[in-house]
Amino acid sequence: MSTSTHAKPIRVGIVGATGYTGVELLRLLAQHPQAQVVAVTSRQESGMPVADMFPSLRGHVDAVFQTPDEAQLDQCDVVFFATPHGVAMNEAQALLDKGVKVIDLAADFRLQDTKVFEKWYKMPHACPDILAQSVYGLVEINREKIAKAQVVGNPGCYPVTVLLGTAPLWGHSTPLVEARVVADCKSGVSGAGRKAAVGSLFSEASDNFKAYGVGGHRHHPEISAQLKLLNQGQDIDLTFVPHLVPMIRGMFSTLYVRITPEGMDTDFQALYEQFYANEYFVDVLPAGVIPETRSVRASNKIRIAIQRHGDQLIIMAAQDNLVKGASGQAVQNMNLMFGLPEQTGLEHVAILP
Repeated sequence: MSTSTHAKPIRVGIVGATGYTGVELLRLLAQHPQAQVVAVTSRQESGMPVADMFPSLRGHVDAVFQTPDEAQLDQCDVVFFATPHGVAMNEAQALLDKGVKVIDLAADFRLQDTKVFEKWYKMPHACPDILAQSVYGLVEINREKIAKAQVVGNPGCYPVTVLLGTAPLWGHSTPLVEARVVADCKSGVSGAGRKAAVGSLFSEASDNFKAYGVGGHRHHPEISAQLKLLNQGQDIDLTFVPHLVPMIRGMFSTLYVRITPEGMDTDFQALYEQFYANEYFVDVLPAGVIPETRSVRASNKIRIAIQRHGDQLIIMAAQDNLVKGASGQAVQNMNLMFGLPEQTGLEHVAILP
């Protein structure tokens, strides 16, 4: 891990901090020894103390919501955008001109192909020049690039599980598995965001289990693009079906790949253990142990298990969708961008039960 090159507190701004990823950022940064939250914006809640909206932060966060104009975001060292898609790309240039780093938790800087972005997000990309210089913020894959980046596109929650779940399999001189992944993924209701929506109502989501986005989900092109990079530019056929499960937070992805004849003698358990041996936040479980969402609740860990049945390899990955799948990953990116050890402020033990 890197050593700190940023002696002074990192002055942090958060745009759109009234949602679940926003409050999760505040929770993590409140306990971060090198971060100082100096600006928290919300147009609708301007003037309200953050702790009035989120009582869990009483005694930990004394910030008051401000409008973006009042907040002086250009005085920050880094600004997180926990906003709807399309906000960060319209505000990034002004911040970059002032030397402020940008970490976007939405999709504005996840897809390098602007035509694909416009197809899935139904809006033109406002800053393709900045997009071209941005870095996809999956630390375990893009560590060196993130450390030098000015703009980072934080990954989507589902993509983190699929990409880290299969990363050890790609890029070998002789393919170990076929270039096809079936991703059967489940997420808690908080993944839908903190908004009034019928599908998120207690009577709708509780005591129910359903698939969604079967005809096409925005994370599909993101996963496909990153898998292609991991596979040395070769396409990987992806079947991705997300599901909504009746719990607040947590994500479990079961990934299926077919082993090639050349890969039949591979010890995949050893392969994964070696690949992630030095990754603090990736826990490869012992053979025969199955991950659970409660084993990662409120932590930045992702736990991965491998099972093999003949030529079928099954990979299971569990994470907290709001932490490693969103805000914890964003703080991990910030740490790297400012020369801090990646686990700084992120060593929370999962809560149980």
